[in-house]
Amino acid sequence: MRDEETGSWWQQISGEAIQGKLKGQKLAEVDFDEISYGIWKRENPNGRVLRPDEEKLAENEYEADWETKVAKMPVRISKELDKTLEPRTLVVGLEINGNSKAYPFSAIEKQNPILDTVGGKKIIIILAEDQKSVRGFEREIDGKTLEFFIKPDTKEIVDAETASVWDFSGKAVRGEMTGKQLRKIKAIKDYWFDWKTYNHETQLYSLGSR
Repeated sequence: MRDEETGSWWQQISGEAIQGKLKGQKLAEVDFDEISYGIWKRENPNGRVLRPDEEKLAENEYEADWETKVAKMPVRISKELDKTLEPRTLVVGLEINGNSKAYPFSAIEKQNPILDTVGGKKIIIILAEDQKSVRGFEREIDGKTLEFFIKPDTKEIVDAETASVWDFSGKAVRGEMTGKQLRKIKAIKDYWFDWKTYNHETQLYSLGSR
């Protein structure tokens, strides 16, 4: 990213200026989700949607199918890149208390939800029913660590301790825990080569490990 005021260049993943007048400065981070529109609309029924600028749309100024084009670009492999995964393998990355870990998206699809420990925190990673949207949460509430699973018949997220039902926002909607809210953890969807570039010491999750 490049700002018009100073011409400084900024890293997308960290928000830090790496070249130019503002080098070393860092943008304040805000909470965000990368989820499907259907889930967002369900959780935010009165939310507003940013539409494309009609004039620019008519003049064909928007890049068409840029994600496909980016995916085909060559990758410069760094010495630090773990060859366990292909560079453009899609992962979900977490960083807690200075410890980072990457979860291959394919592993999340096969082992949903994933229960793990990162940076001393007991966490859960959940794949939504759309099979695209992912969120991470701490799974400790009131000093108790919860074990979660998805019921095969209803596809509901349930904790083993109280059989309470939880939604994709991390809130208990039925049962003993109704009204309780899991603390959200920032989860970033990224390519393996990119995540590894900015998290040299990252761990890599493998199926069955906890």
